[in-house]
Amino acid sequence: MAPNQSGWRPEMTKRDHEAPATFTGNRALMLEEPLIFEIGDDKTTGVDFAEGDVAGDRLGGLTRKAPIGLPGLSEPETVRHYTRLSRQNYAIDLGLFPLGSCTMKHNPRLNERMARLPGFADVHPLQPVDTVQGALGVINELAFWLIDLTGMHGVAMSPKAGAHGELCGILCIKAALEKRGQGHRKVILVPESAHGTNPATAAFAGFTVEDIPATVEGRVDLDALKARLGPDVAAVMITNPNTCGLFERDMKAISDAVHAAGGYVYCDGANFNAIVGRVRPGDLGVDAMHINLHKTFSTPHGGGGPGSGPVVLSEALSPFGPLPFTARYEDGHIRLIEEESVGDDHPDSFGRMTAFHGQMGMFTRALTYILSHGADGLKQVAEDAVLNANYVLRSLEDVLDAPFGPSGPCMHEALFSDEGFPQGFSTLDVAKGLIDEGFHPMTVYFPLVVHGAMLVEPTETESKAALDQFIGALRSVAERAKAGDATLKSAPHYAPRARLDETLAARKPRLVWKRDTMGQAAE
Repeated sequence: MAPNQSGWRPEMTKRDHEAPATFTGNRALMLEEPLIFEIGDDKTTGVDFAEGDVAGDRLGGLTRKAPIGLPGLSEPETVRHYTRLSRQNYAIDLGLFPLGSCTMKHNPRLNERMARLPGFADVHPLQPVDTVQGALGVINELAFWLIDLTGMHGVAMSPKAGAHGELCGILCIKAALEKRGQGHRKVILVPESAHGTNPATAAFAGFTVEDIPATVEGRVDLDALKARLGPDVAAVMITNPNTCGLFERDMKAISDAVHAAGGYVYCDGANFNAIVGRVRPGDLGVDAMHINLHKTFSTPHGGGGPGSGPVVLSEALSPFGPLPFTARYEDGHIRLIEEESVGDDHPDSFGRMTAFHGQMGMFTRALTYILSHGADGLKQVAEDAVLNANYVLRSLEDVLDAPFGPSGPCMHEALFSDEGFPQGFSTLDVAKGLIDEGFHPMTVYFPLVVHGAMLVEPTETESKAALDQFIGALRSVAERAKAGDATLKSAPHYAPRARLDETLAARKPRLVWKRDTMGQAAE
């Protein structure tokens, strides 16, 4: 290496010994952060108050009679504490996020810029309608895009997230059944390959849930479904593409059979990203489907999201959708229909899902994403998502078992199992080893129909270079597991915290922190 003009020669010192301990416990920029209770105590505060009874009698006898028990910190101490903790988190802005069935795609910054415009960011739900025509226009235009992309008849915009949207759809079905005098239909059929929230939602709404088995190819057993249909079945809740990453090829036949038996078809739209612009669920006979804006349409998973799970509805269910909804009149004015008694537009609505109209920030981000892509761009989103998932599947199927790989290509996510691992090694070991490689682990042990499942969804926003790096890392960890590398059993080694005893953590969690009389930390 040639020296620079000053004569100084940069060199990297070889580490031929163990790194020394540090006074602080920190390791350079990897900062050891104590609990907030260990930083401050209830004897101090970051704010100065004047002496005396400043509250007087204004609290009506509700003056605090005992210490609040929270630590007192200055503003810099508080900001630094949470900033240091945030540095120990993984995020989509740090690298590929392979969680299956989560669609952890990049959140375009253009979306954030639009959502922060004052007319959208500062809008208040109780403002007069005449002062929020722009915001209502965004809700109305997004609604029409969602209807068009899904081939449905109407949409409920107010549900706050996917599971909330599921409840909305099921309540629409319940109202429709009661309207036609068939409230006795109390059974909802849920395939084994459905999302776990489906049976929970059905049970919460007062229905009995029954499973429908899957075929050896990982899809709904159509014959078993038809055999169970009867006068007590209210609906089927089906995820398509399903959680095995496979498209339900019999979807239209399933819908036809359910409709012929007098039931409705609810589709979990969590995996809509794999088919957006390519397949319209309405054309497959779907009656209701929620759409996760934080998945298909790139609104944030955290930091203010999800917050939005619109539900598209068929012509049969639209009259029963919740209030409010937007309506554009001939003069171009947009109104919010908030009462069942307003006109004859919605006399059969089951009521409200939320106090107000939905999540404005998520609506703005999603519409920005849709308009910046256009119809052709959204179609490419689905194509690239499927392409990337199949690249991962075919690149790793020689080292990881792909239970449904032989049956053809997958859709948006690649599914692997722990078959072939030596005794004592598991999916959990691979997941923990992936942390040492700098990646958040994939979804593990789900779906339940595959033993030791590892579900990888790369999304369409990852480049080939990023995919190759992830594939190389997962291949390395898988090869170590198959070779019986004992160091995997104690991974991760480079994370801020070592592996927990997950059984002990689940059964005897430490949920309360306090100081004992000697000033030491105690449970």
